[in-house]
Amino acid sequence: MSAYSYDRMSALDYSFLSAEKGGVRMHIAAVQIFDAGPMRTESRGIDIEAVRGATESVLHLIPRYRQRLAWTPLEGRPVWVDDAEFNLDYHIRHTSLPLPGDEEQLKHFAARIMAQPLDRTRPLWEMWVVEGLAGGDRFAIVSKMHHCMMDGSSGVDLAHILLSPEARAEPPKPVPYMPRPIPSGFELLRDTVTRAIRAPLNAVRGLQEFARATSDLGDEIRVRAQALSELAGWVVQGASDTPMNGKLGPHRRFDWLEMSLDDVRSLSKRLDCTVNDVILATVSGAVRTFLIHRRVDPARIDFRVSAPVGVRSDEDHLRPGNRVSSWIVKLPIDKANPLERLRGIQDVTRKLQASNQALGVEMMMTMAEWTPSVVLSLGSRAASGPINMIVTNVPGAQIPLYLLGARLLEAFPLVPLLENTGVGVGLFSYDGKLCWGFNGEYERMADLRQFVHAVKAAFDELLATAPNVAAVSTLPAPEKLVASAK
Repeated sequence: MSAYSYDRMSALDYSFLSAEKGGVRMHIAAVQIFDAGPMRTESRGIDIEAVRGATESVLHLIPRYRQRLAWTPLEGRPVWVDDAEFNLDYHIRHTSLPLPGDEEQLKHFAARIMAQPLDRTRPLWEMWVVEGLAGGDRFAIVSKMHHCMMDGSSGVDLAHILLSPEARAEPPKPVPYMPRPIPSGFELLRDTVTRAIRAPLNAVRGLQEFARATSDLGDEIRVRAQALSELAGWVVQGASDTPMNGKLGPHRRFDWLEMSLDDVRSLSKRLDCTVNDVILATVSGAVRTFLIHRRVDPARIDFRVSAPVGVRSDEDHLRPGNRVSSWIVKLPIDKANPLERLRGIQDVTRKLQASNQALGVEMMMTMAEWTPSVVLSLGSRAASGPINMIVTNVPGAQIPLYLLGARLLEAFPLVPLLENTGVGVGLFSYDGKLCWGFNGEYERMADLRQFVHAVKAAFDELLATAPNVAAVSTLPAPEKLVASAK
């Protein structure tokens, strides 16, 4: 038995790590706002030691938080090793906003934190506890973790570990940390060579297991080949240039918007569609308005968004790493009528579900586990796609959650900006709220607030026209998508 231990990073996780270059930052993040409650100390500060203690008490459940990167010889692939010098104080940081401490200052602070790369010699996460937030007895936590560690869905799972539905819940006692021995360069080299020798046999076994688990092998191969072919077509055909797209600089802007989740759900029922349909239709209207504001004709633009599709099963619950694929959705921004945009979105997503496009990305990443880095590069490009924007929606708990008695009020997500994408939109539903987070490149999206206003206006426009759906829209309403969020 080996005297050392490590975890090899998957091809999908590695694609997020390798995408980070130049002005591209590949961490996912969030700004959480809490009612201070019992977290307020006698000196009117926030009990940072209690936050550290609560975090330490759950770290044994999320071992990736105490692991750092190492690299294999020759092939140069990353692996996870336990950090023998792990220091929780480095990762949990304590700061305060200057007076007056308004939300604009919090947004600027969060944007600066998000613009900074994570230190690759340490575990790839940070948590900032922010005092001095005006407008009630509140404080904020700005957290970020590299996308190679986990996807948005698993991030929500981890939040549920640290947070509790019980206002008076006490954290468990920390489990002593016993880091596993780190392999030497020779040991990593030996394992790499052994893995390469066994690769053909493992591939054959994988194919045999796939054949045994498939009732109609011929049809399954045809479906997967078609998914790869359609995906390749998107990769070759580039999206249109827009004022939102171009080379990324090192700085960011961050903004947010809050909606009533009941309003969004009610609208989806009135329009006989899903919540995701409403979200994408709202984004379509906002993009159209924003481009017109920038003096660009929407009818001339092929505007595409990447909509991540989770493939995480029940068995993957709380496992580190990514279990995600994506759809590339062409937004109907050429349509002036909001209901026609909605029906256009439904038509596109229905076709995407039938085409199994997300299966193509998943297959390409599986191939990259056993093939040269050129396939990994192609898979990474396919996962992000030739797109203009990312729009991702992660459902959260619909009950109040607490951190040591401090109630979580809002949580605004931040998605990374892929190469040439100047704005990303993340959504998180929590306790009756739909929280929108907007990550923008600093120079290219100097008017990010204008886009946020356009999102609100597009939703209000859809809401106002919904009662007249039968009279205004002559397009047939497609069937609901089973895979979409309700």
